Amino acid sequence: MTVLEFISQPWHWAPAGVVIGLTVPMLLLLGNKHFGISGNLRHICAACIPADIPFFKYNWKKEVWNLFFVAGIVIGAFIASQFLMTPDPIQVAPTLATDLEQYGIDDYSKMLPVQLFSWDMLFSLKGLFFFVIGGFLVGFGTRYAGGCTSGHAIMGLSNLQWPSLVATIMFMIGGFISANLIVPFLLKL
Repeated sequence: MTVLEFISQPWHWAPAGVVIGLTVPMLLLLGNKHFGISGNLRHICAACIPADIPFFKYNWKKEVWNLFFVAGIVIGAFIASQFLMTPDPIQVAPTLATDLEQYGIDDYSKMLPVQLFSWDMLFSLKGLFFFVIGGFLVGFGTRYAGGCTSGHAIMGLSNLQWPSLVATIMFMIGGFISANLIVPFLLKL
């Protein structure tokens, strides 16, 4: 088995969990740096928008390492999708596949279900709810909570921060409500 074949096969979730888990102490040891994704939009705006807005007036160059981290995510996703994809169809748990068939979702030939993630879906009533309103709510919730799920659940909980525990519990409750009540309702539209 070549290295490329080894990398492109499906992996168990545990190696990623170990790497993410070791990232927190590594960042703290390398200068008390904080892990998170959502703050990068603020860094990009502070770097690119020369407006006199107090929220963007800070030393964003101190956080440039985080921008490289996000660039690595984008580049890694591109490499994985272009060069490491297996020709086999995406594997979906049988019970989930059965549940999704009730809503007419059965094409897993691409990375995401075609019936949900397409241009036709984007410019429909479902697309308005899924992408526009849903995206706004995720962005609003992230700003309101003072960070995203990765920042709070990974970094904040490992630092024993009470606000991160509250935020993570709320993220989970919101996820359960969305997955079990809102998304099934929207898929019936």
